[in-house]
Amino acid sequence: MAHRTISGSGAAGGLRLAALLLALALALAGCGGGETAKTGASAPEGNDPGRLKVALLVPGAVNDNGWNSVAYSGLMKIKDELGAETQVSEKVGQSDMAEFLRGYAQDGFDVVIGHGFEFAEPMMDIAKDFPDTWFLVTSSTAAQEPNVASISINNREQGYLMGTAAALLSQSGKVAAIGGMDIPPITNSVAGFKEGAEAAVPGIEVLTAMTGSGEDIAKAKETAISMIEKGADVVMTNANAAGNGGIEAAKQEGVLAIGSNVDLNPIAPDTIAVSVIQDYPAAMLSVVKEVQEGRMKAEPKLLGVKEGAVYLSPYHGFEAKIPQEAKDRIEAVVASLQDGSLQVKNSD
Repeated sequence: MAHRTISGSGAAGGLRLAALLLALALALAGCGGGETAKTGASAPEGNDPGRLKVALLVPGAVNDNGWNSVAYSGLMKIKDELGAETQVSEKVGQSDMAEFLRGYAQDGFDVVIGHGFEFAEPMMDIAKDFPDTWFLVTSSTAAQEPNVASISINNREQGYLMGTAAALLSQSGKVAAIGGMDIPPITNSVAGFKEGAEAAVPGIEVLTAMTGSGEDIAKAKETAISMIEKGADVVMTNANAAGNGGIEAAKQEGVLAIGSNVDLNPIAPDTIAVSVIQDYPAAMLSVVKEVQEGRMKAEPKLLGVKEGAVYLSPYHGFEAKIPQEAKDRIEAVVASLQDGSLQVKNSD
């Protein structure tokens, strides 16, 4: 908001000045709740100094039906269940990370979450200057005393379950897994998909590709169509917003899709047979609750099927269409991951 210069003379001028200052103060008070032009951060609701203040930085858009929307759901869970004041900054590039992290810490936030391993390095540098702020980075194993910790999901377990389901639903003996950006959370899920599919159906052909983008829907769709033309009849796309392209291709070509990260069945109920969810919202809530209760430790936290951070969605309209034998075999894999008899670990 632009500032104005106000002047007056004598008693009348003083009264006019006081009135104008009061009006300006009221106007300024009404400017909260929007988005900052520079950061894209929505302002926290309320200003209670006793409330937990939590900020989230994400590399993309929070409505991408993928990586970024999962984190935003976690922030909303923290707001709703812990009563926290929250703020989010979208599309934070690497060149801006340090500025955003430092800015939130200077503004007195108790917890600053960077969604993605790329936030770890600037966090570990800046955290030294703000010992009263907890810095949490997702999809990383970074930790630093006294106030940097990490939350990571076992993406290879997630991929393993997606591959298991895809192989058991395939009629052609060919399935496809498409990743977006070449980063560990996605490459691990694609690698796990291949392992799970080959373990479930020995000899199955698994087609894989990385598009290099989390935004290019057209490229993901084109890649999926090319794999479907080669015979793949079940497709999984883990590429953030671009993943919608893989689902569009499966829908268009009349084959099945496996959803990744969130339950995607509602966007294509006749195409997405099942999704394998990575519950970052639950993981984020659990860790921030530890901060709120004073139990937090500067350590990496890896969460998977055993911890309830990776799990199957309902089958929705496919419940009666999928053979019981296939569902039983999928559940057996879930049970093996849960009790530790099957070990599937992320690669660095």
